[in-house]
Amino acid sequence: MRSPLLAAALLASAVAAPALAQTMASGTAAVSDATFVKKAAISDMFEIQASQLAQTKATSADVKNFASKMVTDHTKTSDQLKSIVSAKSGMKPPTTMDAQHKALLGKLKAASGANFDTLYTQQQVQAHQQAVMLFTSESQTGKDTDLKNFASQSLPTLQQHLSMAQGLQKGGGTP
Repeated sequence: MRSPLLAAALLASAVAAPALAQTMASGTAAVSDATFVKKAAISDMFEIQASQLAQTKATSADVKNFASKMVTDHTKTSDQLKSIVSAKSGMKPPTTMDAQHKALLGKLKAASGANFDTLYTQQQVQAHQQAVMLFTSESQTGKDTDLKNFASQSLPTLQQHLSMAQGLQKGGGTP
């Protein structure tokens, strides 16, 4: 009696396995794109808010100029991302930063003078390194064509930002 029941159970699981694997694969892809949207939106929020702060608190003209470019460029990418995502069901970028980025912004608010400039440029290098990795990953492995194209098109600007931030960090101004 157990053999027919066991055989039926094995047959049922063998038939269901490919469908389950396909569901899991597409679910993973959707999570990957959704994670990209979340992280990209938070990154832009942080860049904009930190750079708005730098426009008023920085002591170096080079840092202020860099900050102004960051506000302009990241506002543009933020708007582009929102436009792409608005047409997609199930994806919505966050409207507030996560705790990690809020803490970084808090440290920046507490800094002043040359210490502010140093901390801001350090945070910008780290933020842009993370953004370049995030956008590179999405451009290579993203499942959503629109997001993949957005990531690919945004990469050169992010790489330029990283190079500029590294130049500031080394004390050489922006390239």
